[in-house]
Amino acid sequence: MNREDIRIKHVIVHILDPTIGMPVLSDTELEYGSEVAEFLKEHIARIASGDDAKECRFYREESEVYHILEAYADEDFIAVSKEIASRLYEIMQGNVDIPPADLMAVRFREGEDEYLALLKMNYKAHYTHRTMALADGEGNSNEIIRHKSILPSESQRLAEAAIIRLDDLALWVVEKKYEVNGEKTDYFSFLFLKCSAHLSHKSKLSIVSRAVESIQKEGYDETERYEKQMRAKSIIQEELAENGGFVVEELAGRIFDEQPELRAAFQDKMEKYNMVKEEIQPQSENTVRKYQSQHLYTDTGIEIKIPMEQYKDPKSVEFITNPDGTVSVLIKNIGHLEARL
Repeated sequence: MNREDIRIKHVIVHILDPTIGMPVLSDTELEYGSEVAEFLKEHIARIASGDDAKECRFYREESEVYHILEAYADEDFIAVSKEIASRLYEIMQGNVDIPPADLMAVRFREGEDEYLALLKMNYKAHYTHRTMALADGEGNSNEIIRHKSILPSESQRLAEAAIIRLDDLALWVVEKKYEVNGEKTDYFSFLFLKCSAHLSHKSKLSIVSRAVESIQKEGYDETERYEKQMRAKSIIQEELAENGGFVVEELAGRIFDEQPELRAAFQDKMEKYNMVKEEIQPQSENTVRKYQSQHLYTDTGIEIKIPMEQYKDPKSVEFITNPDGTVSVLIKNIGHLEARL
């Protein structure tokens, strides 16, 4: 979703702070200018285009939010947003670990589709100044205070939010687990929205990477494991860079091309997540950044970071296995060295 293509229609803000004892629900829409509009667009685009968002479907029979939105019309925007905010507040009120927040409901259009965004702006505590008039009225006193209700900036990721497409009520959710009844729970999807969630692309990529590493630890001895792990990371990076992603089964064929027993063990792990045929296509640069270089850590405390392009070039880096089983890393053709403090 492109930020420049987002057209905001309606915005409203509800204050959901359980320490107050009741929700402070607005009866009017927010009057906003270009700065606030850009602030909202940035958050919406970040959620829609990032790899943290999970594609979800409402449990239609159980979800109060689904029934509220089922017959949505723009003339009911304020009433609908208040009803949704009240539902969220009830959950927050009974679970003290869920942080207080402002809930911003944003009705917008992108391309041909109409959406509703529910942005939970968890409060941040920051210091600011305050000016007080002196008691005698003849001057001011400037103070520093700790403000406990600062909203996230446009560069910060929201911990909990949902974007709902209104024509079919498909939704995308970002969330964080909080303790509910003594157990860490995805309360935003499970208790509030009541929807089923598919794994995000970021989570899928992490699962594949951990599974590859686990199988290689079991299948290779220590002397050859580092080389296999670097090769696997190089293959994943290549698939991401050249194809924008990969099908898990095909990736396994490349990584474990000469070890059918390890490939079978890897696919068994993927079966548990129903991911053997899964296509993983992350969109965010942050998600794939760690695959753009090789990070090596020696038992002598040395750390080496090698850009993937240099790792693949034998004229730049060579790994030498010595007769005694130790490994030497030869960095070649260095034109300039720089030491940084």
